[in-house]
Amino acid sequence: MIRIKKIEEWRALLEKSDEQPFLLVKLSMTCVASITAKKELQKLQTDLPLVVVIVQFSKRLSETIASDLGVKHETPQLLILKDKRGIWQATHYHIKEATVKDAIETYV
Repeated sequence: MIRIKKIEEWRALLEKSDEQPFLLVKLSMTCVASITAKKELQKLQTDLPLVVVIVQFSKRLSETIASDLGVKHETPQLLILKDKRGIWQATHYHIKEATVKDAIETYV
C-alpha cells in the first residue's frame, strides 16, 4: 500500500492512470468498516498499485478526489482508476477481496 497525503500526488497518479491503472482506497482510522475493508485488501493479490488515503489526516485531498472523479465521498471507499477516471467503486462492507478481484479482471 502506498499512502498519499497531497493533492499533487493524487493528480500525478491520476494523470498516469492511462498507462498504469491503480486502486485507490479511502479509509478512516476509527471506522469498523474501514478496518474490515483494509483486512480484505491485505488478502488481495494484484499487480495494480494500491494507493491509500487516510481521511482524518487528508480531508482536503479526499474531497478533491471526490470532486475530480465526480463521485460521492464515502469512507471506506475503493475505486479502480484507469484512463484518468474512476471505472469501478465499492464502499463499506462491499469491499471484499473476491469482489475486487472480479472487478479488476472485468474492468482492467
